[in-house]
Amino acid sequence: MTGEPISEEEMLTLFEAARWAPSTYNEQEWRFLYARRDTPQWPLFFDLLVEGNQAWCKNAALLVLIAAHKVFARNGKPNPVHLFDCGSAFENLCLQGTAMGLVVHGMSGFDYAKAPAALGIPDEYAVAAMFAVGRPGDPQQLPEGYQEMEKPSGRRPVQESICEGKFAFGTQAS
Repeated sequence: MTGEPISEEEMLTLFEAARWAPSTYNEQEWRFLYARRDTPQWPLFFDLLVEGNQAWCKNAALLVLIAAHKVFARNGKPNPVHLFDCGSAFENLCLQGTAMGLVVHGMSGFDYAKAPAALGIPDEYAVAAMFAVGRPGDPQQLPEGYQEMEKPSGRRPVQESICEGKFAFGTQAS
């Protein structure tokens, strides 16, 4: 990423796209905590990242943590799909970011255990993921080991991800 900031309007457009994601009983379980580059909040979020992700997104414009409300607001009962619904919101945000010419990079490489205390996240929320947003930069500016990862990756054939009936992945059919 280039290190250039994104505008308030661009940021709110991303979060607006997330807002329209489907969710169980319209719970909208997702909560986005963010830090902009060169603000007092940035080091708090940046320090949660593992070293590899720090190297990769040091020039991001925005770091974001997604938290998911684990219980239904309507009745306090456990919501078994809180993370699924957060994923839908993140996907909407990613698609919007792509349409805007931005990089949106999801990350699991951060300190999940430290994040709730560092960011004041209550127990009824699960830390789901972090992501970085920024303007595309020159991959040659990345550390050598990261440059190769900037090339599009392949996908396994769809037939290897689906099966009719019972789970039959990696097993011999009888």
